[in-house]
Amino acid sequence: MTTAHSLLVEELTLGYKDRAVIDSLDLAIPAGQITAIVGANACGKSTLLRSMSRLLAPRSGRVLLDGKEVHRLPSKQVARTLGLLPQSPIAPEGITVSNLVGRGRHPHQKMLSRWSKEDDEAVAAALEATRTVELADRPVDELSGGQRQRVWIAMALAQRTDLLLLDEPTTFLDVNHQVEVLDLLTDLNHSSGTTIVLVLHDLNLAARYADHLIALASGRLHAAGPPEEVLVPETVHAVFGLHSQVITDPTSGKPLMLPIGRHHNAVGAGR
Repeated sequence: MTTAHSLLVEELTLGYKDRAVIDSLDLAIPAGQITAIVGANACGKSTLLRSMSRLLAPRSGRVLLDGKEVHRLPSKQVARTLGLLPQSPIAPEGITVSNLVGRGRHPHQKMLSRWSKEDDEAVAAALEATRTVELADRPVDELSGGQRQRVWIAMALAQRTDLLLLDEPTTFLDVNHQVEVLDLLTDLNHSSGTTIVLVLHDLNLAARYADHLIALASGRLHAAGPPEEVLVPETVHAVFGLHSQVITDPTSGKPLMLPIGRHHNAVGAGR
């Protein structure tokens, strides 16, 4: 089992140039659980993940990793504890799948140290888990979008961190592979106790797979808690401007959001 690390956000304000994106945000990431961050486009989901992983310095406030400000810690020390899969990663031209996945091992290697058996095992396990073994010798730039996304996830898994942040990890994947990836992350959480934070656009997949939901609206925290407390019609309307019904998913027992558009029967909207 992994070590339970704490990740806290206190009075965090983030932005780019003159534009504020996150405003005075406070939240705690539950250790050992899967947390999904949801919200409308441009509400600050990806910006928040970038700051939690030390890539974006706050204008004010702080991110605390085990009680220490993450932006004051050495980058390699953070990378041994916390891994990030960004939204649109770029691979070096011509790099093969196995070499890219192997880069996930860099934080664990000391200067002048040799590639170890543990490194080999981590890469092999990551390729196997993401079903990319057969792609190991292929250049990444020759892969389809879905294959490429699975390879990036393999690199994140090879890093073997106790905290894993993923920004829209199901992008470019068809529904079958979306479910496969989320099942894989759930397996990792259940078997190793890895704390997982992911940004998802699909509210119903977020509610099905997450233990904890965070709903952002206009850079502020609108709601946080178990899916059955957060995914309610009032929150859907406040965060997305969408009328909906929420029922119990007959498969998972989690809340299931049914959107109500202008061309659908609006009976029950807001209930």
